[in-house]
Amino acid sequence: MNWNEIERDILNHLTQPHHLIPLSPGLEADVVKLELRNSSYVLKIWNKDSRPDIGKQYELLADLYKKGLRVPKPYGWGIDADHNQVLLTSYDGEPISKLNRSILMNLARMLKEVHNYRLGSTDAIQIPKYDFIRYFFPSIEMHNDINNLLIGIINMTELSQDYLIHGDYNLGNILEKQGNYTIIDWTNGQRGDPRYDIAWSVVLMKIYAGERYGGIYFSIFQELTDYSLDELNIFEAIACLRWILLSRIADLPKSPSAFKRVKKIIQNNRYLNDELL
Repeated sequence: MNWNEIERDILNHLTQPHHLIPLSPGLEADVVKLELRNSSYVLKIWNKDSRPDIGKQYELLADLYKKGLRVPKPYGWGIDADHNQVLLTSYDGEPISKLNRSILMNLARMLKEVHNYRLGSTDAIQIPKYDFIRYFFPSIEMHNDINNLLIGIINMTELSQDYLIHGDYNLGNILEKQGNYTIIDWTNGQRGDPRYDIAWSVVLMKIYAGERYGGIYFSIFQELTDYSLDELNIFEAIACLRWILLSRIADLPKSPSAFKRVKKIIQNNRYLNDELL
């Protein structure tokens, strides 16, 4: 392993005998847990099609961790023998397995903390900014029904890219360990619009945790922010369109119940139509 940057004492740890345990992989990378005698770490290996800049992700995590946000502690990043980028972080538990209003409130507040992260033109950490549609809606030009509707909806609002967003805030990217929560997978961290970040999180909650929890989660964001119901509905429509697009072109978790819940979102949102499914 060729480490571009790593804490020296951690490097000494890694020379000791250790045990590797595969964790749930993502769409972009494989993930393993490294168990040593007295400590555990997570090694993420970008060995699939995605090739993000992991050096930048390491810098972002280091700054967020330093400023007290609930993210993994990054220990190092580098290149493995197969020329894949790797990132070594703390091990912070397992994905959340139960929900209630108190937990949902905690999750919503954590996302709001992310959006409150101070961005400045003189920051040493440069947060990337991307073209919104090109980044979040790959190959949309091949899907005219989604593309035409998306353009019309986006024209109803003014996108902001003046805040840090996580880009994929969902239950799979929030870990729990002894009552503490940690936000993982910052591959999509960028300058963006908090309303989209919230909407994507709410849509995924409605689809995978159910309408009841999704509804509570949505109402909590209404309490915590000054966004109007209409603008949240606009961004929910945008987020739902993204899920529908990804369900066509990527290996998203899909089931009859998921599509049933997506259909319910469509029916309850006046900016969408039933012909999408």
